[in-house]
Amino acid sequence: MPYRSFEDSTGEEWQVWDIVPQLTERREESGRERRVHNAPIPFADRRAQPRRLTTSRRAVLSGSYAQGWLCFDNGKDKHRLTPIPDDWTTCSEELLEAYLRHADRVTGAHRVISDQSSDERFADTG
Repeated sequence: MPYRSFEDSTGEEWQVWDIVPQLTERREESGRERRVHNAPIPFADRRAQPRRLTTSRRAVLSGSYAQGWLCFDNGKDKHRLTPIPDDWTTCSEELLEAYLRHADRVTGAHRVISDQSSDERFADTG
């Protein structure tokens, strides 16, 4: 995954990287047996039970997001640009900032990452 950081015209530091979704899920729920010859085995046959812990399906990306996007993050704001410009890894910081201005701002829930253990965080909140 290519990665860049740059400082915009206001002095804000931005991290930039590309997100390219995988083409297919490694394991499909087709139920199709892939083995040519099934031999009896002397222990419990685990193939009858799915090995996945969750049964949820992955979200299907549609439109231009299916081809991937460029992610801009400064620790406070996050933006996504699609499609990914071919020259983003080598372009000037001015052009990278122009890409940022054309990117969509991400809104909604953000995952908070902390170096404190969960016990320390709860102790701080009283």
